[in-house]
Amino acid sequence: MSVDPAPRIGYLGLTCRGVFGPKRVVEVKGFVRTTGAERIHMGNFEELYRKHVHTVFRFAVHCVGRREAAEDLTSEAFLALYRNLDQIDESLLPGWLLTVVRNRARDQWRRQKTEQRYIEEAAKVPAEEAPPFERWLMENNDLKPIHRACLILRYGYGMTRAEIAAQTGLRETQVKGHLQYVLELLRKKKREKKS
Repeated sequence: MSVDPAPRIGYLGLTCRGVFGPKRVVEVKGFVRTTGAERIHMGNFEELYRKHVHTVFRFAVHCVGRREAAEDLTSEAFLALYRNLDQIDESLLPGWLLTVVRNRARDQWRRQKTEQRYIEEAAKVPAEEAPPFERWLMENNDLKPIHRACLILRYGYGMTRAEIAAQTGLRETQVKGHLQYVLELLRKKKREKKS
């Protein structure tokens, strides 16, 4: 370690490569990480990574049972190590890394359990069925969107034909024609139901 009289943030270039495949493990390229007036050589972190990565990965696989999740946990553990490198005694490794993996795995289990509970609760609640008129309005292929709009504006919002015409950009006679068409379809449906 050398002392830098003017503390500054060093450049860190990130490239993907590593033990787990081309896109998972990040090798940190750069020569410094500055904390206070102390400059830490990145070779120290890389050495720690190479020394402990396999142990941490095996433990992560043991914790979660899935390779992809284990890779994520391993990456998170080493990222935490990198962020706290100046505060951690190297004699505590790999125990510190394994603790990070275990805690992150527990967090993941809790999230999964909570999500599963919400999914189960949502499955128990019956889906509300739309009222028959609304269902007919949405499912009827004879109705164009403009027919639906005119009907909803007239009977849902209580607008007059003039207000509907102003809102939709149609002429008042067109609105009247669309409403008559929809009402005729409703009468026909009602007659079919009685028969």
